[in-house]
Amino acid sequence: MSNPIKKRFADLDEDLFMPRELSWLSFNARVLQEARDESVPIVQRLRYLGIYSNNLDEFYRVRVAEVRRLISVASSANKQQSKDLLLAIQKKLVELQREFDRAYRAVMKGLQAKRIYLVGEDQLDEGQIRFVQAYFTASVLPELEPILLRESQSIPVLADESIYLAVDIKSGDDYHYAVVEVPTDRLDRFIEIPRRKGKGGKVFIVLENIIRACLAQVFRGVIEIDEATAYCFKFSRDAELEIDAGISQSLIDKMAMSLKQRRKADAVRFVYDTTMPQRLLDYLGHRFGFGKYDSLVAGGRYHNSKDFMSFPKIGPKYLEFKPLPPIRIARLDSGKSIFECIRERDVFLYYPYHPFDYVTGLLKTAALDPKVTSIKICLYRVASDSQIVDALLNAVQNGKRVLAVVELAARFDEAANIGWAHRLTEGGIKVIFGIPGLKVHSKLLLIERREGSSARYYSHIGTGNFNENTARLYTDFSLISCDRNVGKDVYSVFDFLQYNYKRPTYRVLMVSPHTGRSGLLDLIEKEIENARGGYRASMTLKCNNLVDKQMTMKLYEASEAGVEVKLIIRGMCSLLPGVKGISENIQAISIVDRYLEHPRVYVFYNRGNPRYLIGSADLMTRNLDYRVEVLCPVYDEGAQKLIQDTLDQQWYDNVKARILDQNQTNKMVTSEKRVARIRSQESIHRYLSEGKLPRYPKSRMNVPARRRRKLK
Repeated sequence: MSNPIKKRFADLDEDLFMPRELSWLSFNARVLQEARDESVPIVQRLRYLGIYSNNLDEFYRVRVAEVRRLISVASSANKQQSKDLLLAIQKKLVELQREFDRAYRAVMKGLQAKRIYLVGEDQLDEGQIRFVQAYFTASVLPELEPILLRESQSIPVLADESIYLAVDIKSGDDYHYAVVEVPTDRLDRFIEIPRRKGKGGKVFIVLENIIRACLAQVFRGVIEIDEATAYCFKFSRDAELEIDAGISQSLIDKMAMSLKQRRKADAVRFVYDTTMPQRLLDYLGHRFGFGKYDSLVAGGRYHNSKDFMSFPKIGPKYLEFKPLPPIRIARLDSGKSIFECIRERDVFLYYPYHPFDYVTGLLKTAALDPKVTSIKICLYRVASDSQIVDALLNAVQNGKRVLAVVELAARFDEAANIGWAHRLTEGGIKVIFGIPGLKVHSKLLLIERREGSSARYYSHIGTGNFNENTARLYTDFSLISCDRNVGKDVYSVFDFLQYNYKRPTYRVLMVSPHTGRSGLLDLIEKEIENARGGYRASMTLKCNNLVDKQMTMKLYEASEAGVEVKLIIRGMCSLLPGVKGISENIQAISIVDRYLEHPRVYVFYNRGNPRYLIGSADLMTRNLDYRVEVLCPVYDEGAQKLIQDTLDQQWYDNVKARILDQNQTNKMVTSEKRVARIRSQESIHRYLSEGKLPRYPKSRMNVPARRRRKLK
């Protein structure tokens, strides 16, 4: 007999799914909200503008590029759908650009109020002009390679990571055009210059304005210049890599070749200074061969606002977030062996509240410990000066067998990972690249240690990368355990990565693409069965993205059955909460604050015996079906309490949480009168350092979830 509820949800209209591209733009709008928030320190607001801009660059290179590809290859019906989506994206981007411009003006005004100035080349006094000219001659001019544009010669491929100046030169009655790359990869973008006479504060000029101030020197002896002006522009190119599946070339060579091809990929966006003369814009459009689906975006005078992320630290301290000092864990600092600490009880870490050096310390100890026989690790993104890699190389020198799974296809880190693969291989480490067609996204470490007559496995399962730098900026969980079943399963994952013709049977882990999807669906189904049986049923799902359609429909089904569903989603969310008859029992929030929320943790009430899982998998089709991802149960009661207390504080955040409603308008969660403010990232730090929980309000932002009638 067919299930009427499943049939109902199989026929759901597309209107019940937010397109992931529009949902992603909603996420970036939340970042922009932080740039406009006057309670945020002014330099941090400037950095949020940089984060927004950096996100947007990636959005064009990945999401917009994918929609353009769909337009070019789809059938007529799907082609029109993709065209409509592209128009909706462009409409939203126009709105966001206006918001960005308003935020930028407000931040510049705020900086000036703190006597911090970003000046143009036409605002310099005599002393500053002398400084700029000297700096240009000594440091900038040797780095410039201008290109004169002539019809008789092709334009070299321009990179999408760079800013360019289109130079408009008037010489007599003729106009000449040139392109100059601004060398921000070799020189600082923001240069501090002397203060104006009689004024204090700090004064900065951007690198392209120094070039503008000295344009005549760039072309001296080449063209007689009567007048010259320069206008910024930049490209965003399709970031998709094409890797031939043939076996005639090694994977690492294919990846390197594909990266070279990326420089020549189609441009999906051309951002230009809105004051650029139309004849110059038309000339560039003709020479670059823009098509009708290319995004030509009129912007301000300055581009690559992502560089604001690295704006100099100029003090005083109140201009930026007050640092939250890392919290040490007494039992790990007691002088005992780290392996003894893990045997006594699982180690559960929460970055950046806890320092990442506990993990690097574990690896350094393993590298020296004579009882350790082997180390296996998955590397996805590592720090440029990685202590993790140094420890692995040291382990080889101390006679350990070391295996590193390096994911070459970690987007935008491909070139760096090729370099790491070479270094690891040269250092004697066995390097493998996983499985064709499956990215290895798992955050796994396995240390095998000889203890008595047997081997014991020490396993690390995390939600974030083995990266000391991002561990100071991203919130992430790490579980370090010597649980036998966990260790055997982690061993099986590495075995599968080496010998992928095998299909392992896992004891406790959920491993994509084998059991991740089915395991999560089973847990949701159990909550549905409990709700229909009259038991309390609930789940809290925290991840970066929720866009998989099957998972979304299963959550709709759970809501209709009476399961209380709480979602804490940082980025894309295709599910629409609060739809009558569909998702009335689903509430969703998103938190944007000083740290990037990055953990994936899934909690199921399970009739009073909660199941806690952490790992690397988001609720996306690619994570569940086309990546090697691991979700691990958390058994330690102390770790479970930490997870639950953390989720509760985030759920009741009334300072930095936004409501994800049906239209993703990003309305802030507001606190009731006489209710304490809860800023979860700060309250979590207090909780971990002092053990104090905040007082939660008696009610939530929405009507409390309740049982709904079943569908007929």
